[in-house]
Amino acid sequence: MATSTHGFLGVTHCHLGKRRHPGRTITFFFQAAIMISNTANGSFDVQITPQPLSDVAASSGLARMSIDKRFHGALDATSTGEMLAFRTATPGSAGYVAMETVRGSLQGRSGSFVLQHSSTMARGEPAQSITVVPDSGTDALTGLSGRMTIDVAADGAHAYRFEFSWPETAA
Repeated sequence: MATSTHGFLGVTHCHLGKRRHPGRTITFFFQAAIMISNTANGSFDVQITPQPLSDVAASSGLARMSIDKRFHGALDATSTGEMLAFRTATPGSAGYVAMETVRGSLQGRSGSFVLQHSSTMARGEPAQSITVVPDSGTDALTGLSGRMTIDVAADGAHAYRFEFSWPETAA
């Protein structure tokens, strides 16, 4: 497989092969953007406000909440979203799913993107999955991908670690 990289375009072209058809040859190429990886760390303030459940879910034992966040650090942004959660009778065991739209700047690039959460806690041991929804980035954050982890200190302070990538050509 032949590969050529055009750094000024941030694009890699890979020759995948040729296929012969009667009277013609078709050449297949794969094109992919070069991704730049980064990490951002910082703190955030969050306000969680209980909301009523739908009539269908009213007796489910779930809790529904609105999310209002303010991120500080390399991610200088606000976010709003919604969460569904369930807490078991076992201390330290629970789960939640959430979607939030983040608007602001990330390392000086402005735009918005959506985070999807699916996290559990089993007797105090967290398992987090917080990812950027593919193709949700706008403006200078177009092409953004990544994962976030959240840490809550004993005093209730919230911190994030955001490992992300964007195409070299995103401005």
